[in-house]
Amino acid sequence: MFQTLNSFFKVWDVEAGATQKILNQLTDESLLQKVTSKNWTLGRIAWHTVTAIGVIASRTDLSFDSPNQDYPVPTSAKFISDSYRQASSALSQAVKKQWNDKSLGEIQEFFGQRMSNSDLLFFMIQHQIHHRGQMTILMRQAGLTVPGLYGPSKEEWAVIGMDAPKM
Repeated sequence: MFQTLNSFFKVWDVEAGATQKILNQLTDESLLQKVTSKNWTLGRIAWHTVTAIGVIASRTDLSFDSPNQDYPVPTSAKFISDSYRQASSALSQAVKKQWNDKSLGEIQEFFGQRMSNSDLLFFMIQHQIHHRGQMTILMRQAGLTVPGLYGPSKEEWAVIGMDAPKM
């Protein structure tokens, strides 16, 4: 996917920023929101998004400090948001200091598949996007305002006095 570290950082900075915007909106009460008793709570998805950074990166030779245990799920939304900020920054710093462009082509074993470091980084971004979608649904169910990520959200359109575009 990525041919250079700079190409990764351009995408990572945008996507990590979008994930941070979502996590910053969470409240302690909202962490308990779930669709059904058989599904993960909003807090569980949020914490998993944080810990996955370290879990995925651990399949490479990158070394940095990051939470990597999904349990127990913290009860503080601020702790989850702060932990994401730390983990996403630590990943960026580790990639900058420990890899070069050639490192992106190195092959790793990842859950039974052989993937390049570049593909693992892209997977990490896709993984966050996937879980952000889940979190936004649960956020709306919990009565939270969903921030716009790739343009204004429904709530942001309403603030500026316009209807969201019809699909």
